[in-house]
Amino acid sequence: MKLIMKTEFDNLRLNDKHSYLADSNGDKQVIKIYCGEKLIAKKMVLKKSVRFFAIKEYQDYLTAD
Repeated sequence: MKLIMKTEFDNLRLNDKHSYLADSNGDKQVIKIYCGEKLIAKKMVLKKSVRFFAIKEYQDYLTAD
């Protein structure tokens, strides 16, 4: 997975064709976005650090706004 921008992550998250799950454990929070059964992106929050990751071909899943 590689780092992506917040706007790209939001584009993937707001797409009706994708589902997402949120999981938190203490200070760490992870939001994973799936297209069917395939994990395509995730957001990791650890204290004040926020990082957005996606698979290499994530641009195929973006919608045109």
